[in-house]
Amino acid sequence: MSQILKRSVIGSALVLSLVTSPAAQSQVFIVRHAEKAPIGAGAAPMMAEDPELSTPGHERAASLAAALKDAGITAIYATQYKRTQQTAAPLAKALGLTVNVVLSGDLAALLEKLKAIPGNVLVVGHSNSVTEIVQGLGVPTPLKLTDADYDNLFVVTRGEKPTLLRLHYR
Repeated sequence: MSQILKRSVIGSALVLSLVTSPAAQSQVFIVRHAEKAPIGAGAAPMMAEDPELSTPGHERAASLAAALKDAGITAIYATQYKRTQQTAAPLAKALGLTVNVVLSGDLAALLEKLKAIPGNVLVVGHSNSVTEIVQGLGVPTPLKLTDADYDNLFVVTRGEKPTLLRLHYR
């Protein structure tokens, strides 16, 4: 990792650790899974497959763990797909946490869990669910993610009027 990118990740972690002081509201950190391995020629449609992360995807997952290791994460949620669980795994391992698996099609259940659990939480979702999760947490800001967007880190600060911070990580 280049020194500039490393400083960017460290700088992001510093900002996040300042935001997560004990007196501050708790936060939900939301990312899309990292880059997935390509599906072979003649394979079934993408959602019928459950691809692993690619080499760059594993590198991004490690970068996410480095960025969030001091953010006070107390719970991690990912969908049933390998790519979301593999994105969450390095941080879960570093923090000694278990990745809680939720069904990708049951957004209402995930939102109930997020609203009930105290502390800072990481959610690893998909390009088609990140916006819904942010909005379900009370932030009306419309977000646009494409299938090529892997570097967004959304931070929703919970409270009477939730706020959104959008960061990027390597």
